[in-house]
Amino acid sequence: QVQLVESGGGLVQAGGSLKLSCTASRSIFSFNAWGWYRQAPGKQRELVAAITGSGATNYADSAKGRFTISRPSARNTMYLQMNSLKPEDTGVYYCKISFPMGSDYWGQGTQVTVSS
Repeated sequence: QVQLVESGGGLVQAGGSLKLSCTASRSIFSFNAWGWYRQAPGKQRELVAAITGSGATNYADSAKGRFTISRPSARNTMYLQMNSLKPEDTGVYYCKISFPMGSDYWGQGTQVTVSS
């Protein structure tokens, strides 16, 4: 089992940047995918970006060219660098990790608000 804690959200003006962190409660040595999801008010939760255990990345079209997901050598932290933020990026950002045995874990979310 693993607990995930997100941090780094906040209020920023359009065009600004934020860096989100997702820290796991233990070292992560093997996983299928580790990603960020966004849930805007009144909308379904959607994938923003994900990274696989082999380092491959996947981005929503809305995030391409602006967001970068990374997992440096530290084994229990993953990041999402968000640049050129837009009001439509507003929402609660959740971290999720999926393991080979089929178990998924979510964090509690961090609010990102982009003002116009």
